[in-house]
Amino acid sequence: MLTHTGTNTIETERLVLRRFRYTDDDAMLKYWVADEKIQSLYSEPVYSTKDEVKGLLDKYIGSYEREDYYRWAITEKGSDECIGQIAFFLVDNKNHFAEIEYCVGSSFQCKGYATEATRALIAYGFEKMNLHKVQICTKTINVPSKRVIEKCGFIYEGTLRDYFCMDGVYVGRLYFSILREEYESKK
Repeated sequence: MLTHTGTNTIETERLVLRRFRYTDDDAMLKYWVADEKIQSLYSEPVYSTKDEVKGLLDKYIGSYEREDYYRWAITEKGSDECIGQIAFFLVDNKNHFAEIEYCVGSSFQCKGYATEATRALIAYGFEKMNLHKVQICTKTINVPSKRVIEKCGFIYEGTLRDYFCMDGVYVGRLYFSILREEYESKK
């Protein structure tokens, strides 16, 4: 049975995944929410002003009162600056699975941070929430994200062809997952 725990702090070797705070607004604007390339790769709007970011933070922070809400600010240990975000943005109570989304600012990419945060969330899902399955998807054009997904041990499930229309070009959506028994066999 799925156990809801809410968004609790998770520490990894180099990162702290924690709840968002209103003081994250400057770092969010600096590192990722105003970056059109990053935002488009996970189908989110670009936020250009502090007021827009405050609206986003209102949504994130206001949802923390729910036990079934899971969204973390990704911060480097020691700096506490928000360099990205990771979430179980879809949680299916009936079928005991959740889907991960993440983004990391471009100046923090290719350092293993997305992989480290994703592995931590996979463990959280299976060990704290008692999930049966963790899934993740990416656009066919997002090669760096596909590498993160493969490093984390996800198994390819299939492609939804021409799922997104980006600037007049159709792009597929790749689906991957890990089942509880696969996770446990690799521990």
